[in-house]
Amino acid sequence: MPAPLMVTAALLAGAAAASTAFAQIALPTINVTAKGYATATDDTAQAVEVLSPEEARPAAPVGELLRGEPGLSVRSDGAWGQDPVVRGLGRESVVLLVDGVRVNSAQPQGALASMIDAGLLDRVEVVKGPTSVLHGSGALGGVVNLITPQPRFSDQPQTGGRFSVGGSSADGAASGALLLEHSGPQSAFVIGAAMRDVGDYDSPRGRTARTGFHSDSLLARYRQRLGQDASFWFNLQRHADHDVWYPGSARTGGQPGGAGIPPPLGTVTLRSPEQRRELYEIGIDSALGVGRIEASVQRQEVFRQVRAWSGALGRDYVRNDVTFVTNGAQARYMLPVGGQHLLTLGVQTWRTTGDPERYIDNNAPLFDNNARNDPFDHGVLRSTGVYLQDEVDLGRLKLLGGLRADRTEGDARSQGMPPRTDGLRRSDNTLSWSMGAVWELAPALRPYANLSRAWRAADLRERFEDSARGDGYYYVGNPLLRPERATGIELGLRGRTAKLEWQLAAFRTRIDDYIAGRVTGAIAPGAGLPIKLMENLDRAVLRGFEGSATAPVGALVVDAAFTWLRGDNRRDDEPLYRIAPPELRVGVGQPAQRGFHWRAQWRAVSGQDRVATRFSNGTEDATPGFATVDLSAGWKFGQLWGLRDASVLVRMSNIFDRSYHEHLQEGLSGQELLAPGRSLSVAFRGSF
Repeated sequence: MPAPLMVTAALLAGAAAASTAFAQIALPTINVTAKGYATATDDTAQAVEVLSPEEARPAAPVGELLRGEPGLSVRSDGAWGQDPVVRGLGRESVVLLVDGVRVNSAQPQGALASMIDAGLLDRVEVVKGPTSVLHGSGALGGVVNLITPQPRFSDQPQTGGRFSVGGSSADGAASGALLLEHSGPQSAFVIGAAMRDVGDYDSPRGRTARTGFHSDSLLARYRQRLGQDASFWFNLQRHADHDVWYPGSARTGGQPGGAGIPPPLGTVTLRSPEQRRELYEIGIDSALGVGRIEASVQRQEVFRQVRAWSGALGRDYVRNDVTFVTNGAQARYMLPVGGQHLLTLGVQTWRTTGDPERYIDNNAPLFDNNARNDPFDHGVLRSTGVYLQDEVDLGRLKLLGGLRADRTEGDARSQGMPPRTDGLRRSDNTLSWSMGAVWELAPALRPYANLSRAWRAADLRERFEDSARGDGYYYVGNPLLRPERATGIELGLRGRTAKLEWQLAAFRTRIDDYIAGRVTGAIAPGAGLPIKLMENLDRAVLRGFEGSATAPVGALVVDAAFTWLRGDNRRDDEPLYRIAPPELRVGVGQPAQRGFHWRAQWRAVSGQDRVATRFSNGTEDATPGFATVDLSAGWKFGQLWGLRDASVLVRMSNIFDRSYHEHLQEGLSGQELLAPGRSLSVAFRGSF
C-alpha cells in the first residue's frame, strides 16, 4: 500500500477508535448521591461529578482525584492529607460519605477522605451546592461519596476480581490492591485488600521531609437473598495509616508565626503515629407494597493519635489520643405514585461521641511533667431528621422537591482546663428544603435550576475545644453556637450528543450565622496568646462559574474544564479565607478500547491576591499563578496471561519540573510546602 494511503488508513482507524471510545465516554453517567437512588446525571438539577479511581496516581490519596475538576479543589498538607473542597467550602461544610455512611470527626489536622484506599473504590460521586434534604447537617458546600463495589446477584455463579499495582519516582511510592468478587442467585460478596508505602517526595528544590506514610485497608461486603425481592447485607471496612506527619503545621517558637510555642521547643510539628477508621454496617432492602424499603444501622470509629513533636527536644511534648464513635441508623421508603411521581420518605439518626485524652509537658525548661490537659470530656452530638422528597416526571420536564426537619443536640461533661461543667448543652430545630427542575429542550441542551436551603451544626471542636492553633491565637469553644444556614441558587446548562458532552453552571451561596473565631482582645492565661472566641459572626457569600466539555476532533478527543470562584466575608468586609483561584484545564488525547492510548493535560492556575488579612491575622498570603503539563500513555491488552482484561499506564507528572504550591497548601505564610516535582509513575491493572 502506498505510504499516503497507509497514513490515511491509520488516521481513519484512529478516528474510528476515538469515536468508539468517545461513544463509551458519552453514555449517560449514573449516580446515587444526588437523589438517593440510581439516576442519570443528566436528570439532576445540581452539578454532579462522577470520578474514576483509575485516574489517580499510584498510592495517591482519594482527594487528589478532585484537583482540576470544575468547582472542586483540594486543601492539602504533605502527601497524605488531601481535604476535598467543594465550591470554596471544605472539611466542616462538606459531608463526607463512605458507601452513603457519614464519616464524623472533629479533625484537628488531616483529611478524612484520605482514610480509605483508592484501589478499593468503584467511583467517587460529588454533588455540588447546598444538599441538606438527603444528607442533613454539614452539606453546605456539597457531598462527597466514596463508593466501594457492591455485591450483586447473578443467575449463574460467577467468580472474578480485579487488581492493580503501581509505583512512582518522586516519592518512591509502591501500592497494590486486590478485589475478589463472587455472585450467585442467592448470595454475593466482595472482599478486598490494599496497601500503600510512600516515601518523602522530591520537589524541584529537593527532598520534602516528613511527607511519607504507609497504610493498609480491608473490605468485606456480603449480600444474601431472603426471598424473591428481599435481601440482607453487611459492609465491613478497616483502614489504618501509620507514621503520618503534617509538615504544613510546623511552627518555630519565638519566630514570627510561632503560635505561642516556647522558644526552647524549637520547631514543633504535628504527627499521627497511627490512625484507624472502622465501619460496621448491616442492612435490609425489600419490596413493600408497590414501593421499596431500605434500612441500615452503622457504627463507625475513627481513632487518631495526634502528637506535637519538638525538634529541640527530639520527642513529643504533646500527646493526644481520641476516638470518635458514630452510631447511626437510616431508612427510606420509595413509592411510585400515579406514574409520574416517585416519593421518598426517609429518616436518619446518628450520635457521635468524642473523648480526647491529652497530655502536655509544660514545665519549662525541662518539659517533662506529663500534665493531663483534655480539651473537653465526653463530648456528644446527636441528630435526628425526617425528610420527604418528590420527583415528578413530566416527560421532557422533571421536577424535584424536598423538605426536611432535624433536631440536633450538643453536650459535654466538661470543657477546658480548669473544667467548665455548666452551660454546655444546646438543642436546635432546623428546616431544610430544595426545589429543582430539569428541562430537556434537546439532547444537547438541558437547562436546569435549583434553589435550596441547608444547614450545619457546630462540631465538637467548635463547641468545646480550648486550645492554641497555628494562626497564633488561642481558640475558646462556644457550646451555644447556632447552626449555620446556607441558601443557594444554581442555574445550569448541560448536554450530551454523539459529538459533544458539556456542562455549565453559575451559582451563589449565602451562609448566615457563619461560624468562626472572633478576636476578643483578651489574653489566654498561661498560653500568653490572644483569644479567639468561636461565634456566629455574620454572613459569608460565595459565587462562581464552572464548566467542562469533551468532544472528538478528528482522531483525537479534546476536553476542558474551568472554575471561577469568589468568596466574601461580609463581617470583616474582606475576601473569605482561603478561596481557590480561577483555573483552566485542557486535555487532548487518543483513547482506545484496545491497544495504544495517550493523553496530555495542561493545567493553568491563576494567581490569588484576594486574601483575608484581618480574619487570618496575616497567615494567608497571596500566591502567584502557575501552569503544569502532564502526559500519560498506555496499552490496553484485552485478554492477557489468562486475565480477562489487562492494561498498563505510564504517566509523567509536572513534565517541566515547575516549582509551585497550591493556594490551599497548608504551611506558615510564605513557607508553604512546594508541590512534587517531575515524577514518573507506572500502573498495571487487570481483571479476571
